[in-house]
Amino acid sequence: MTLYSSEEQISLGTNDPVINTPMLWVNAYLQEKITQGLEIGVPFFPPSPNTIDDLTETWVVVNDQRYSYQGIKCTFDRLIRMRRSPFPHLKAEQLLYYFYATEEGVTPLMVATTETVLRLMDREDETAEEINKWMVGKTIGGNSPKFYFHRFKVYQLEEVADIIDFGTARTYGGNKIIIDFEYHQMPDLTNNTI
Repeated sequence: MTLYSSEEQISLGTNDPVINTPMLWVNAYLQEKITQGLEIGVPFFPPSPNTIDDLTETWVVVNDQRYSYQGIKCTFDRLIRMRRSPFPHLKAEQLLYYFYATEEGVTPLMVATTETVLRLMDREDETAEEINKWMVGKTIGGNSPKFYFHRFKVYQLEEVADIIDFGTARTYGGNKIIIDFEYHQMPDLTNNTI
């Protein structure tokens, strides 16, 4: 399963526990489900482009298929949060997603994308249970899942700056979504030897 542009895939080609993050697994799950639901390839990119041209003129590979910057594209960023309780093993994070659409008639496609994310990811412990089951037996870049998810929530952001951001990125439409989640990681990813 190819999750990122070919340049990014190279850096994920080793079994490196530092690269094995909960974000990697949430992104893979979300990308697979959105692609199935919309029946189109939806490339996911980390926040690595340095210029708008890098973002808008790049070819990407999803599931061994080459896509230009057409349809829906997603960039993401990981937001590590302060723990909500003194218990140190339950972690809380957020993922910030920018979904861009660049074709004519994007309104139905953006509504479908947003609704797909909402229906998949905004079910608290039911979403966590589904992702935990989905991860069983899978590997990404040689890494097996080392996380157990507990709950998920979804927030959609609407800011005045978004209009400028999406316009500058040469898009016809876009949505900014935050997915808030909690998890714990397996002992072999920590310094615990017990």
